[in-house]
Amino acid sequence: MRIRRFVRLIVCSAPLLVGALLAGMSPQMLAAQSTDTPAAPALKRAVVLTSPQQAYSLPPDKLVKAISISRIRNILNIAGSVWSIVFVWLLLATRAWAALERWTQRISNRRWIQGAAFFAAYLIIDALAGLPLDWIGQHYERSYGISVQEWGGWLGDVGKTLGLTIAIGVPILLLFNWIVRRWPRRYWLGIWAVTLPILAVLSFIEPLVVPLFFKQEPLAKNHAALVAKLETVVARTGIDIPPDRMYLLEASAKYTGINAFVAGMGATKRYVMWDTATDQLPDDEVLFVFGHESGHYVLHHIPKGFALSAVGLFFLYWMCAAFAAWIVRRFGARWGMSELHTADKDFSVGAPQLSSRTGLVVLLFSISIASFLLQPVSNAVSRHFEHQADVFGQEAIHGIVPDPQKTAVAAFNALGQSWLEDPNPNPFIEFWLYDHPSTQHRAEFALHYDPWVNGGHGEFFKN
Repeated sequence: MRIRRFVRLIVCSAPLLVGALLAGMSPQMLAAQSTDTPAAPALKRAVVLTSPQQAYSLPPDKLVKAISISRIRNILNIAGSVWSIVFVWLLLATRAWAALERWTQRISNRRWIQGAAFFAAYLIIDALAGLPLDWIGQHYERSYGISVQEWGGWLGDVGKTLGLTIAIGVPILLLFNWIVRRWPRRYWLGIWAVTLPILAVLSFIEPLVVPLFFKQEPLAKNHAALVAKLETVVARTGIDIPPDRMYLLEASAKYTGINAFVAGMGATKRYVMWDTATDQLPDDEVLFVFGHESGHYVLHHIPKGFALSAVGLFFLYWMCAAFAAWIVRRFGARWGMSELHTADKDFSVGAPQLSSRTGLVVLLFSISIASFLLQPVSNAVSRHFEHQADVFGQEAIHGIVPDPQKTAVAAFNALGQSWLEDPNPNPFIEFWLYDHPSTQHRAEFALHYDPWVNGGHGEFFKN
């Protein structure tokens, strides 16, 4: 369960979530734990079962590459987060956002047209600001053989993502701006109330957007025997994913890494396997991957994440509303916000400036700072869910494959090698950036997880 982690919503705002979800639907984020790497159809499995430190290992040549690309990814990840905050601040400090708002006020007398123009420009400018770092990331992914996508196709996907961001993000930002004007003192509560159904709708439609970036077909079309084996896991787990909701995604046209995911809710719920996984993994390991993904549904990670998000967003919006009001009182005049025309007159809490479109940018600015600082909290919850899914997956294939331990360890080695995962990531980096446990930790646990010894049973399955 790699894309659009619901637990991330704990420290995410709906406007920021729109960008995160749409980025998640792009091929750049439809990836495994960190990112990708090449893999020949017959992967060398460096699995040594004698020491916990050797549960996941890489050949020397790949190890050097993994350490190098992991450092690059970490630098770009942190730099991207910091730059997105600094960039918005620079445009506030130079009065660029205020100037943009005054310009939109001149192009039309209709407030909604002014707002649509401003927020569309905001989303475009924000995307362009992050494009250089995205380009650098793609350059290195191609250099290390992880991405095989041509630059034209990559730019096309960037354009599609931006188009979706504008189509979905502008109406949401218009709604939020209206809520701030309508309830200047308790606007954060109104924004929180509408955020939750927005998240549900976006989660529901997400699988319908994936085909814009990847070709996909029913898994049974060319892998009928594999689907029959997956049905044995379905019967054991009780998950409601029939064969007509199992899909094969043509990821090999863009990536060489292995991946699979579950997505959607209700009528759109489905299981999607990358063709790189079916090409590189034996069926037993595919069953383990499917069991892991099934665990996210069976263990109710999505509704649990939703509940945590609701609580987390409530306090996040409340704190950021106070922070944004302070920013406006302290810097609003300097940033040209006092010159903007708004319908509100109560300046005691900075309401008129916040009810402007530039004011909403200030609110997003405060939320982005809080989200960055709280990222470890979100990732810790995600790692917990992913670990539970690992346990569930290993238990789900017990009695179906000959050796669940070796199967899981081999799958993690294949996954790590295909994406060039660092076998020994810095503990602080793992704490701050990883939304999955490191591949090393996952493989080590799988190697030693044998609750059935001496007649025992698993945590989630009693037989």
